[in-house]
Amino acid sequence: MSQYDVIVIGGGVNSLVAANMLGKDGKKVLVLESRDQVGGLASTIEFIPGFKCNVINDVVQWIDPRVMDKLYLESHGLELIQPDVPRIALGENDNHIAFHCDPNQTAESIANHSEKDAQVWQEFTEYIQKLAQFLEKLYALTPPNLPNVGLKDAFGMRSMLGPIRKHGTRGLVDLMRVTPMMMPELVNEWFENELLRTAVSTAGIHHSSFGPFAAGTGYNLLHQHVHGGGVFHNAQFVKGGTGELANVLSSSAESAGVEIRTDAKVDAINVENGICYGVTLNDGRPIQADQIISGLDPNNTFINLVGPSNLNPNFHTQLKNIRYRGSTARIHFALNGLPEINGVLADQLGTVFSIAPSIEYLERASDAVKYGRLPENPYVEFTIPSVINPDFAPNGKHVLSATVQYAPYHLRDQQWSDELKSQLKENVIRVLENYAPRISSKIKSSTVLSPIDLESQFGLTEGNLNHGEMTLDQFMFMRPTMSTAQYKTPIDNLFLCGPGTHPGGGLHGTNGFNAAREMLK
Repeated sequence: MSQYDVIVIGGGVNSLVAANMLGKDGKKVLVLESRDQVGGLASTIEFIPGFKCNVINDVVQWIDPRVMDKLYLESHGLELIQPDVPRIALGENDNHIAFHCDPNQTAESIANHSEKDAQVWQEFTEYIQKLAQFLEKLYALTPPNLPNVGLKDAFGMRSMLGPIRKHGTRGLVDLMRVTPMMMPELVNEWFENELLRTAVSTAGIHHSSFGPFAAGTGYNLLHQHVHGGGVFHNAQFVKGGTGELANVLSSSAESAGVEIRTDAKVDAINVENGICYGVTLNDGRPIQADQIISGLDPNNTFINLVGPSNLNPNFHTQLKNIRYRGSTARIHFALNGLPEINGVLADQLGTVFSIAPSIEYLERASDAVKYGRLPENPYVEFTIPSVINPDFAPNGKHVLSATVQYAPYHLRDQQWSDELKSQLKENVIRVLENYAPRISSKIKSSTVLSPIDLESQFGLTEGNLNHGEMTLDQFMFMRPTMSTAQYKTPIDNLFLCGPGTHPGGGLHGTNGFNAAREMLK
């Protein structure tokens, strides 16, 4: 039997960051990935011959600066492409709103809809940046061990004094006000134009099963703008595709002596008398290690791999109370030509587009999750990744990748099937054709990934991309549970580093960085 210092389960971004950190500290580290390539939520594949797509995430909203610096990602070849226009909210009658990196240019676009809104736009972005700076400091911390907060925990929170000194206690009060807000409450304080109000609100429901009227969507909006540099709807494309982020992390890890195995599915985490001592692969081979760290979600880690018989009944109950409720689908279209979007020039297509004309539209779309049915008019975000990375499609052809929100994992009185996926695709095409009228004539082929597909292909419980809902009752010292919020678990030598831990979902790597730091203490 092999012996390692650390085995990392899963080859996603956080797993690779943690492996990197541990390898650089001299640990003998083994990464085990069940798929044929690392990356997880940062994967790029060929979905039909000649056409590539970013399977789940087309853009990276932010990467933890500590990860960029400590792991030398740029020197290993990571190149992030920051478009001048990170997002275009498509409006009726070709009257769109373009969100620029420069807030003054965004204000010019908003002025076509409302002069009043344009005048307060800069103030609004500064306000959101101020609140996000509190989260930046909070995200770099290991959550305190409640209710047993000691002097060491309190001292560890001292970095929070920075934003308090900068913005005063008023800033902290604003943070406490905004995080529990629902989106209409927030936008009512700032804006009058419905398209702008809705475009801002989409940040609060990103990858969520909740509609804009849900409490706590204010927190999700702030989460999307951590380390955003004040750019609202900040988004960066990865040169070569999102999978290149994983490739760069792999290269960095291997340079630190980390061993990475693909097609290596873990069948069980081996536990005896409450102590973890290794794993067993699905071919029956055991591998021993002093410590195990899992990048999988809590359900897969504890229920499926550790097994209920090795869990304290109280902890088992805590795990069962974690809400997943995946409700995101992805559709990739291979196109015979560049799509034409009304009111958008060809040189403006390298961005993220959103289709949601009103907050009521978003709320009605979210009703699909409540009632367990397909959304007739889904909320759709899409990119044309072949504009950014031309090698994604043959010459003259293109790829359009759509993120469909409120496609529920749990359906009422029906099951996900090819017929249902086809119906979802038709609903999405109908929405797209309102803004790109000839899009259906350009579709050569397509593939649909339902939440069930995301669960089976990527090991995501209920297809949830965040490894658990991003809500205030599953935040910080309650993420994923109070007894595992410090990345340690009730099982000795077993740690967590996936998006189910603090600070939640995204391709930022913070979870893996924080978890490795705890293991190295």
